[in-house]
Amino acid sequence: MKLVSFRTPNGDKSFGIHTDAGIVDLGKRLGDRFDSIKSLLAANSLAQVRAFESAPADYAEDQVVFLPVIEQPGKIFCVGMNYAEKRKEFNETNNAPTLFIRFPDSQTGHACPIKKPSMSNEFDYEGELAVVIGKDGFRISQQDALGHVAGYSCYMDGSARDWQHTWFTAGKNWPQTGAFGPWLVTADEVGNPQELGIRTYLNGMKVQDDNTGNMIHNIASLIEYISTFSALSAGDVIITGSPGGVGKKRVPPLFLKENDIIEVEIDRLGRLRNYIAPEAIAA
Repeated sequence: MKLVSFRTPNGDKSFGIHTDAGIVDLGKRLGDRFDSIKSLLAANSLAQVRAFESAPADYAEDQVVFLPVIEQPGKIFCVGMNYAEKRKEFNETNNAPTLFIRFPDSQTGHACPIKKPSMSNEFDYEGELAVVIGKDGFRISQQDALGHVAGYSCYMDGSARDWQHTWFTAGKNWPQTGAFGPWLVTADEVGNPQELGIRTYLNGMKVQDDNTGNMIHNIASLIEYISTFSALSAGDVIITGSPGGVGKKRVPPLFLKENDIIEVEIDRLGRLRNYIAPEAIAA
């Protein structure tokens, strides 16, 4: 099942199921009980909405505006330096998971603009696999970890490299720099999340190409590690790291500019597509 968050043609926020025929609006059908995918997960009600997969579509894709899959996660944990090629590029030798935080208001949805920060000359792409937590837990074991996952999605973790110094926060939290979508694919349809091809395309050119099996710290170990110090709740998101091939380490460097098209494609999950727009500066 593919779950989407979106704005309807009249501008209302809703959520639904993406099918081959279009989008089934669950907000219209279940809005008295749930107001988002996050609230659906918190109520452990994924199984209850599967009956609507065969319902008539309410909208075509081009009739809605996509929102981040989880628009207001309680927590967004991001993992850095989690692929061998990326570690080589940045001469990373620390064996512990590298973690940083992204804030919910730094996100945007599929087919929406990603805003290039006006104060950055080194705005970089990073295609990543996003893990959405579906079941609360604290100090979760690796053995049980995947049982706490609702599903997976694509993420474009836009990075202002010239604002990343000894820690990553300032480079990762500019408005609308992290694209999340197009949808959440439930875990049962994905199977083993450590065997997914992950690719990033810039203006049609493949710039990243790897497999989630090459993560240094796999998803189960990341959930165990993070939940050791921070309880995880339904709707929380873990962004699991980017492969090598980022623009910063290319010769010459390859940074994002206005009107570029950036796409992240992951096997079984789909293709997240966004365009680069300038940051709007208030007068």
